[in-house]
Amino acid sequence: MPVLQGKYNVPHFDAKGEGNQLFTEAGVPTTFLNTTFFFQGFLQALAPRRGEDGVLTLTLPLEDGKLLAGVDVADIGRTAFALLRGGERYIGRTVGLAGDHLTGTRYAEKLGAAIGEPVRFQSVPYDVFRSLEIPAAEEIGNMFQYYGDFDREFTGARDLNRLRELNPALRSFDAWLAENGSQFQVD
Repeated sequence: MPVLQGKYNVPHFDAKGEGNQLFTEAGVPTTFLNTTFFFQGFLQALAPRRGEDGVLTLTLPLEDGKLLAGVDVADIGRTAFALLRGGERYIGRTVGLAGDHLTGTRYAEKLGAAIGEPVRFQSVPYDVFRSLEIPAAEEIGNMFQYYGDFDREFTGARDLNRLRELNPALRSFDAWLAENGSQFQVD
């Protein structure tokens, strides 16, 4: 079996790509579901942090103005189920999943509204982010660099209107915040 070595330098992308290739080569009737950044990341490693000036700051390796596709983790299963219910019409297709496409500034504004105080967005270079002392900083930095380097292709492969036709329960970031906003704990 051929294995692609380090194509993206993001372990979970590499493993998924290798798996997809094996399914394709084996002729298995498959529908590929490609996910994206999980909104839940804002509750964990990518939560807004209070800066030295006291202002909550959302620090992401995302260039100003670029869109970040995001999804609620629960929508992966709901969308996969909808694809299975859709039957053969999805076999051989790739479906890119997202619940929203927002800039870092818009994510920060919406997080601020949910938390009840302003959150500013701070863009940091990929290499700077990779050096931060947060869990999986290198992998997250690599993932965001892929999203940034291929932002139009990546976001363009995730048509929110079509996805909501497939899965009407697909959550936008606003809907996700309405259900999860109370979980934010800021100091």
